[in-house]
Amino acid sequence: MVSAAAAASSLRCFPPSLGNRGPGAATARGGLVRLSSRRARSTAGVAAPSREAESAASLGDLTRVDFPILDQEFDGSKLVYFDNGATSQKPSCVMKTLDEYYRFYNSNVHRGIHVLSAKATDAYESARTKVANFVNAANSREIVFTRNATEAINLVAYSWGMSNLKQGDEIVLTIAEHHSAIVPWQFVSQKTGATLKYVGLTKEGVPDIEQLKGLLSNKTKIVVVHHVSNVLGSMLPIEDIVTWSNRIGAKVLVDACQSVPHMPVDVQRLGADFLVASSHKMCGPTGVGFLHGKFDLLSSMEPFLGGGEMIADVFQDKSTYAEPPSRFEAGTPAIGEAIGLGTAIDYLSQIGMQKIHEYEILPKFLTSSPLTGSSPSTLTGTHAHHHSAQNLINRRTAYGRLAPLARGGGHGVAIRSGHHCAQILHRTLGINASARASLHFYNTKEEVDVFVDALKDTIDFLTSEH
Repeated sequence: MVSAAAAASSLRCFPPSLGNRGPGAATARGGLVRLSSRRARSTAGVAAPSREAESAASLGDLTRVDFPILDQEFDGSKLVYFDNGATSQKPSCVMKTLDEYYRFYNSNVHRGIHVLSAKATDAYESARTKVANFVNAANSREIVFTRNATEAINLVAYSWGMSNLKQGDEIVLTIAEHHSAIVPWQFVSQKTGATLKYVGLTKEGVPDIEQLKGLLSNKTKIVVVHHVSNVLGSMLPIEDIVTWSNRIGAKVLVDACQSVPHMPVDVQRLGADFLVASSHKMCGPTGVGFLHGKFDLLSSMEPFLGGGEMIADVFQDKSTYAEPPSRFEAGTPAIGEAIGLGTAIDYLSQIGMQKIHEYEILPKFLTSSPLTGSSPSTLTGTHAHHHSAQNLINRRTAYGRLAPLARGGGHGVAIRSGHHCAQILHRTLGINASARASLHFYNTKEEVDVFVDALKDTIDFLTSEH
């Protein structure tokens, strides 16, 4: 097995031939065969595996060597990281980018005339262009770097919401939204008198799109929805929602934190007025996210924060403001982190987002596993309306006793437990909390098997007579 140190030192980032393989190659033979040649591969040897080995290897097998954190053990069990819905792991090339920035050209951006500042500015703005291209924005000026997706939503809530909402207006959300997409609009509602309207679930356990459509009226001013739910894994028909909302003049904000890392996302095709995502869920550094907003809309909005960079001119009694995106990027930004996000986007793009999307097939593995039907656990996220990278195992009784599994529990499996910043949804489901397994492209079928065995062992223990 390639050691963590060797993987880090190689900084290879992805198999050189991976980007040249056909669309079906990543899931050849179901993507279930372990790449045995990887154990003997030396970082000083041939960079690419043979065609025969590649055809038998899954995308997870081919890419996990780029993630040195995955090559470790806990209490004698190999780490199985299934908490990607909370944060993804980072490839070596992203860590290398951060190291190079702080070692060789650490400087503030935009205002310096020396070489370090010019290089940092070029890299920072190049990262913005990479984000724009990644989501197919019409212009890089439509990309605003923020601290995270939560800040991006707050930016829209305060800068657009406080100026455009009033008593009697309505904000439509679903009960499956993350707290970061609910609480800012509660603040706005309390200050403006606008009313929050919530969409419930269907009997299949997904947000009720027909109910959403029925809630839209001339009172609706903004619709706030996820693209893929961080709990249910459900994917909403954003293009339809945008079409219905446009007919009544309502804006649409999309929380794309769980979709941008796992599938191709085209903001022009979706048509939403605002879309937010976080770097740390898409193999980039923590501390940076982005807002995509239509440029004419951003240009009409007041600043969110005041300070340096966001101004045009400052006088004793007033200031004028820069054009977007600078208007919304007050102060020194997370420069190295944004540049690292650019490298993460390069990495994902070299693999191909469609290839990643096709590979992430956890529900198929789980629904065909011996776990299916095991009482008293309940699988969610396996319905046709659910995105494949995410699954929930709801524990309706004695939930807290699943905590050892969530911590690794002797099997090395790392999953998430709790309410996942979705308390309203959990109350609707009649449970206090749940356990979530969420995968990324560097996970393998063999890891799914380990997880299923660990979960069955835990359930068997809890339901035994002991």
